[in-house]
Amino acid sequence: MTTETCVEPGCTGTIEDGYCNVCGSPAGGSGSAASAAGSSATSVSGTAALGTSGLGTAGLGTSAIAPMGEAATGRTSSARLASVAIGSARTTAGGTRATRRIGTGSTRLRGHRLGAGLTTVPPAPVTDPLQAVMAVPELAENKRYCPSCGEPVGRTREGVPGRSAGFCGHCGTRYDFTPTLHPGDLVGGQYEVVGCLAHGGLGWIYLARDRNVNGRWVVLKGLLNSGDKDAYEAAVAERQFLAEVEHPLIVEIYNFALHEGAGYTVMEYVGGRSLKQMLGERREANNGVNDPFPVDQAIAYLLEVLPAFSYLHDHDLLYCDFKPDNIIAQGDGVKLIDLGGVRRADDMTSAIFGTVGYQAPEVPELGPSVASDLFTLGRTLASLVLDFRGNTTVYAASLPPVSETPVFQKYDSFYRWLAKACAPEPADRFATVDEARGQLLGVLREVVATDKGAGHAATASATSVLFDAPLTDEADHPLSWDQLPTLKVDPGDPMSSWLVGVNVADPEARIAALERAPEQTVEVRLATARAAIEAGRTDQVAEVVAAVLEEDPWEWRAAWMQGLNLMATGDPTGARASFNAVYGQVPGELAPKLALATACELSGEPGIAEQLYMVCARSDANYIGPAAFGLARIRSAAGDRDGALRALDLVGPTRSSYGDARLQRARLLVGSDGGLPALADGVSGLDGAPVPDRQRTLVTVDALTSALDLVIREGAQPGLRVGGAEATEPTLRDGLEQALRHLAHLSEDRAERVTLVDRANAVRRWTLR
Repeated sequence: MTTETCVEPGCTGTIEDGYCNVCGSPAGGSGSAASAAGSSATSVSGTAALGTSGLGTAGLGTSAIAPMGEAATGRTSSARLASVAIGSARTTAGGTRATRRIGTGSTRLRGHRLGAGLTTVPPAPVTDPLQAVMAVPELAENKRYCPSCGEPVGRTREGVPGRSAGFCGHCGTRYDFTPTLHPGDLVGGQYEVVGCLAHGGLGWIYLARDRNVNGRWVVLKGLLNSGDKDAYEAAVAERQFLAEVEHPLIVEIYNFALHEGAGYTVMEYVGGRSLKQMLGERREANNGVNDPFPVDQAIAYLLEVLPAFSYLHDHDLLYCDFKPDNIIAQGDGVKLIDLGGVRRADDMTSAIFGTVGYQAPEVPELGPSVASDLFTLGRTLASLVLDFRGNTTVYAASLPPVSETPVFQKYDSFYRWLAKACAPEPADRFATVDEARGQLLGVLREVVATDKGAGHAATASATSVLFDAPLTDEADHPLSWDQLPTLKVDPGDPMSSWLVGVNVADPEARIAALERAPEQTVEVRLATARAAIEAGRTDQVAEVVAAVLEEDPWEWRAAWMQGLNLMATGDPTGARASFNAVYGQVPGELAPKLALATACELSGEPGIAEQLYMVCARSDANYIGPAAFGLARIRSAAGDRDGALRALDLVGPTRSSYGDARLQRARLLVGSDGGLPALADGVSGLDGAPVPDRQRTLVTVDALTSALDLVIREGAQPGLRVGGAEATEPTLRDGLEQALRHLAHLSEDRAERVTLVDRANAVRRWTLR
């Protein structure tokens, strides 16, 4: 029986019964470059779209990888590069624009496992329902607020305990925080109340038994606008669609019930703890000091719940009020609870639920949307990993500065993902949950690699849906523009099949063929731009990029092509800005990081280049070769021989560039001042490596020559061997003579052969006969 590997980016699962046993994707994957096209979107008024100006001028800082919009421009925006937003537009009020969807996900999960096989998250215990019932159902005073004006009510004053029921002193509205249901009450003639579980936005939440279904546990929650039978029936009709929501990650709505004039939603009981509760427990265990989740665990929780949002959005439903309270961790999975704020995407009249610090800034004016749901997802993830002081005040709609946030400084890709998800303008956010999920998987891979280093599971080869892996490793100099990863063709483009037949090697002939395409789609234009770069037609590249942007001002692939063109024309400084912008839009991809590292190395920013090369080297085996060589070049130039050697050691025996890495390592050691041990290590390091005979012999000759000089000056070291020769003068002379003669045999140049034989004769030891 053959095993099919899941093709989702970052997933390590296999296909069972037609679905991945880790991420739930269907066989063949739901995520391909194809599905990156086709989501509808709209430009929001006032949002700067990607233009051709501004891409080639912004520089990067010298102290760290420049987050988009900060080090690149000196400004504090978390969602822009200079005045450019290279994002994905999305649906808002006002129309649609075709835009590219980035990455994908699945709406069906089978065999949940937190962390997508990249990291481990401790399982959460499943709570016994009876143990979850509050012994004394009383709402803490610090949580009592007027339901109308939001002012504190029911608080202790001058030693007099606060009242759980009364009237607001600010607006006069009545409040009552006492439970309306009591143990033994029978709701709807079917649900026997056991007790209170918690207090929510619509009052108390109760545990009950369903007498009609084997006494199963259910949860009762107050139903808005159901004070009488007519209001109840209207509320039920309004919310009936929730009963049709069926997804393994979403709490199930069983029924609606009326009791003494009040309506209740009856839903599945989910045992476990909310992420908010878990954060509270971590704080208590840390002596009252906030102790956020490790970044990898927080990402794992969010990744697990994202398919539930994809499902809702695919059914034209918006969740609206997402926050850590609404994810329940149970065992090795999670559940999305509290559907009270869910509404239809076209609903313009129902009440909008939201929480300060999580709700997108445009919601009060424009209403909720897919983009606002994405904002809540980003804010929730931020709240899980930050000691987020001021998240409801100073930073209610923004992220804290990178300079003041160690987590952002350590995980730049993570910061950029959050910056895009939480961008102030809806059009600058991810276009879909699937797009956000695909990029977050890549970010998780980098986070785990940063924490655990190369060699961890996260370092295994990954498949990107947007870029082909780099195929060329250059040890001696940075990659050229045409050696960088290439964009994959979007199979969803109408001309993708036609483009397969355009395989002309000559760029001029290819341009001519592309100009005759039946339709000038985005993929045809991108192919034309690449051919124009090859042909040296700089002006045509600019024209094609402008045409792509005119059709979709948020098409980041245009910036990628412009970056390649700037590299090809010898302007790596300008290319930095383009690649930095692309990095900000696809933060989970390594290709923009490798390109940006290359541009930084060429333009005199070795510090930034080194950081980016390191991220690439430890995150994906496909990138180890070019990244390790880049690290070695930078560190060697800085005089850090040991650091360069460590970089080259990242290239393992299974990589095609292993021989080149061992050869570079040997040259570094032989050319250093490390003495006889370094010479011996350099030559012996070539053993078993696929290195051409001539290159191996050249290194051996250099090592033996240096070793002989050292022994003559400083004395022999009989216990050490260099290139198979003991470190004594006679044996080193024999070994060097033999190596020189072998090198002469390998040479095709007669003059060189004569020179090498003369050197062999000169170094040989003479004996008396």
